[in-house]
Amino acid sequence: MDTTLDRAAATRAILAGLCASLVGIGLARFAYTPLIPPLIEAHWFAAQDVVFLGAANLVGYLAGALAGRPLAARLGSRRTLQLMMALASLAFFACALPLSVAWFFGWRFLSGLSGGIIMVLAALSILPQVPPERRGVASGAIFLGLGLGIAASGTVVPLLLNEGLAATWAGLGALSLLLTLISWRWWPQAAAAAPAASAGRAPAHAGFALKLIYAQYALKAVGLVPMMVFLVDYIARGLHLGSHTAALFWVVYGLGATAGPMLYGVLGDRFGIGTATRIALVLQILAAGVLVLAHGLAGLLAATFVIGTYPPGIVPLTLGRIRHTLPQDVPAQGAAWSRATTIFALFQALAGYAYSWIFAATGGDHRVLMEIGAAALAVALVSDLLLARAAWAPLAGAADQAARLSTSAPARNDRGGTQAGRAR
Repeated sequence: MDTTLDRAAATRAILAGLCASLVGIGLARFAYTPLIPPLIEAHWFAAQDVVFLGAANLVGYLAGALAGRPLAARLGSRRTLQLMMALASLAFFACALPLSVAWFFGWRFLSGLSGGIIMVLAALSILPQVPPERRGVASGAIFLGLGLGIAASGTVVPLLLNEGLAATWAGLGALSLLLTLISWRWWPQAAAAAPAASAGRAPAHAGFALKLIYAQYALKAVGLVPMMVFLVDYIARGLHLGSHTAALFWVVYGLGATAGPMLYGVLGDRFGIGTATRIALVLQILAAGVLVLAHGLAGLLAATFVIGTYPPGIVPLTLGRIRHTLPQDVPAQGAAWSRATTIFALFQALAGYAYSWIFAATGGDHRVLMEIGAAALAVALVSDLLLARAAWAPLAGAADQAARLSTSAPARNDRGGTQAGRAR
């Protein structure tokens, strides 16, 4: 039976996903970065407390990745997503009141919790009801909110800061609440049925492929952290270009982040998820090399744009690979995506602490961090080139059989490849 939404309903559902990723992850996580210096300068908290509070969102995100599916099993995905957007909005307003470190930590944790739950549930509540030929673009559009949040952190937040810290937090809360209310009724009703946390086991033939996906996602988390966390400091102090130039680079990074999800989604639809994944990895390794070796401003800006596409761009690619690995099995897709999100969050947090230690141990050498990050991405690329075909070969027969039985999706795409073939 065809369960896809009509075009207008599908568009509204995709926009709801975009709003959710913008509120719960884009703003809730990335808007904190430009607020760190003002929080210290305004003496809201001590410098070490501000860094500690920044980690609260990452801890909450990890908890949300674990809690998303059990909560959806109890409340339904639609209601859970609505409530998480409201919770993230409320957390912004609460952070306008610096009552204590514990108060602030609690609300930053809850904002991360909402983001983790949104990441686990949003796309898989929408994509099964979108026509197969539009799912790559739809996935990119849903996660466009991550890129928009990064872009807003370099543009909107500095403007709000002119009105003061409390007004900035309240302004972010007002924007998030507005997006929450606008998208409240756009979530598809069918998203209310969520699998139980214990359901959705992956079939045995997909086990190796999924392990490869998880390992690569962990390596990608390790690879993107140094460029994402230390880029501004590298430009300002490492290359001695100053804070104003570094702010320009962060804006360019945000522009890349805005383009990334849609760009990689289109590449996935056109060339296949596996090919698009490898293209993205090659581009990132090359861009990291330019950052380390180049001295010209134009080259550094171009590399920064490319690097900015990656943190939000790999999300639709990884989700697409899971969907191709487990065709027609939405519960198993949900379980695998939840596990992948948890692994990514864990390794991102561990990498953040590890890089901070290495940075101190090397006397503040940014290039060492970027070289380690590029090496992690290179390992992910090599493992994909060597192992992907063996990992996905057993899936070809299963995907073909599932496609023949399906009445809602053709067995072959417009380029003549099976779903499993496009996954490679």
